[in-house]
Amino acid sequence: MKKYKKIIAVLIVMAALFSCFSTTALAFSESDAQAAVDSAGKEAVAGNVFIWFLCAVAFLKVSQKIDSFMSSLGINVGHTGGSMMAEAVIAARGLTTAKNFGGSFVGKGARGAAGAAGAAGAAGAAGVMGAMSGGLAGVVGRQFGSGAVRHATGQSSGGMGGRMFSSSMEKGGSFANNVIGSVARGSVSSTGTMTGETAVKAMHSFMGYTGQSDAPAFSKVEIGGGCITGTESTVEHPNGIEFGMYSADQYMAPESDYSTVTAADGSEWYKQYAADTVERKPYMEADGKIAYNESIVQKLPRMPHRKDKS
Repeated sequence: MKKYKKIIAVLIVMAALFSCFSTTALAFSESDAQAAVDSAGKEAVAGNVFIWFLCAVAFLKVSQKIDSFMSSLGINVGHTGGSMMAEAVIAARGLTTAKNFGGSFVGKGARGAAGAAGAAGAAGAAGVMGAMSGGLAGVVGRQFGSGAVRHATGQSSGGMGGRMFSSSMEKGGSFANNVIGSVARGSVSSTGTMTGETAVKAMHSFMGYTGQSDAPAFSKVEIGGGCITGTESTVEHPNGIEFGMYSADQYMAPESDYSTVTAADGSEWYKQYAADTVERKPYMEADGKIAYNESIVQKLPRMPHRKDKS
């Protein structure tokens, strides 16, 4: 009997919530919005839209709680709403609409993020979502981009942010390049590194080679900590040659030969290739003396000094 009382109570709450929110949601149209703007002013309508979207998010969360409660009673229910991430994206779009009603101007997202995953999320999502840097949209942006970073570094699938990163990277898009740049310049301990096939694809996108038939082939690529290393195969080096790239913002200029290249996100990197180097391997002769076998091998020059440790 108590079980049925709880079910009835839940149904009453659901009916009350539905009656509170459904009328406004279903009745609101474009003509109604224009009429409201004409009568009440842009600022008032912007505030109303803002409140409506907050109520919509609250309704979804309450519905999910009710579903969980009913499931605990052994009643099969449908899932109301998606993840909090998806709902936050919807709310963020609503906030953008409210800002447009109010005549506010929202600039384009900033490019290039700091090393930490949270900063990477803010920069990457800003380029995609229109760069509202504060409030709920700011939280959504950071979560969105953080998911992309986690996916890029192999820490997790990254959810919606991870899927968008993969799609953007295939096209050489700015969202992916911002995330790649933030990982490349980030701290290995906090942001992680990119390796494997993801790093190979990231290298093509980050260097602007996506879609080019004569682009170099890359392998054994590792990205992170202000460095990008790997093997590059070209017509000149069909068997591959090691390369090292160092962020110009984080490293001093190398002492040996190098070139400066600009990545797709606008960042500059010092690039060096492996050079012929004499390698000496010691061995002991029959009389007990130490001798050396000398050979010429290709090795990367010594890494340049970091600016923060010089």
